[in-house]
Amino acid sequence: MEPIPRKGTPERQRLIDTHKACMDSMKGVAGNSVLQCGTPGDTTIIGGGVHADPVLKRVLLRMRGESPKGKLIVICTKVDAEWRIARLSGIRGVPPEFVDEIVYTDEQEIQHAVFLMRLEELSDSYGFPEDFHEGWKRRDDNWPVT
Repeated sequence: MEPIPRKGTPERQRLIDTHKACMDSMKGVAGNSVLQCGTPGDTTIIGGGVHADPVLKRVLLRMRGESPKGKLIVICTKVDAEWRIARLSGIRGVPPEFVDEIVYTDEQEIQHAVFLMRLEELSDSYGFPEDFHEGWKRRDDNWPVT
């Protein structure tokens, strides 16, 4: 397996720049995809992003596969106007907690901020076989077992 690019390397910076370029090109588009629009804000012609960058795709898949406990999420606080970053508790019924007081007014900006925060938290070897666990079968995640 290939490691996640290390902090301070050109490969990691390229990954961050590619993600930022994708987010900037998606401004004005409802929702979020890590793709490069042919014309900013127009998804008629798309490319780049996860379609063209296997490293970015691998890192995003590892981020999305994280355990819910402690995972960073985006919460819309005012419909289509304001968003904040929160962290899941990992316990059913316990609401997420906001990580800071920053309020974002652009959906793509907050997605990039979450990407940077998650990338900072991941180790180089995150997602390797030694990190694998049985998920709900562990019975230590506060979910009822039937």
